[in-house]
Amino acid sequence: MTTGGYHFRPMTHDDLRMVRRWLTAPHVAEWWHDADDFAFVSGDLDHPDMAQFIVTFEGRPFAYLQCYRMDDVYKAGPWSGCLGEHPAGTRGIDQFIGEADMMGKRHGSAFVRQFIDELLKCGTPRIVIDPDPSNPRAIRAYEKAGFIAQREVDTPDGRALLMIRDGAHAG
Repeated sequence: MTTGGYHFRPMTHDDLRMVRRWLTAPHVAEWWHDADDFAFVSGDLDHPDMAQFIVTFEGRPFAYLQCYRMDDVYKAGPWSGCLGEHPAGTRGIDQFIGEADMMGKRHGSAFVRQFIDELLKCGTPRIVIDPDPSNPRAIRAYEKAGFIAQREVDTPDGRALLMIRDGAHAG
């Protein structure tokens, strides 16, 4: 069982080839199926409101994670309001395991928990994530990481399950 030891390093242009390979892997493409996903990920590399990380375990890169301030990214445009109201400073995350041989080993819930525990410890009031409601593996991993399912919502990407993990002082 994995209990920690994940490292989150900022994604760089040098990582784009690896991330493109991950996005086309069948186990990722099933859920990150938008043809513009690579353009979105690579285009946001220098976006000031989007932090992107390559997750490593024992020195091996195996996953991607993005973290963004909800009030910066979702205040306008097609996503505006679709995930509801949240306390100021709320962050959203999205992630995937790119290396297929790292699936099914509890890495997903473990690295997500490690990442969000640090955000909450630093004062982030709430973390939200919105998996596809028909993705039970992701939902179980997020529940293990402490998220609580709230409700299904309609997003520009389709139906999603809004899941929340609050910090100690969330409103």
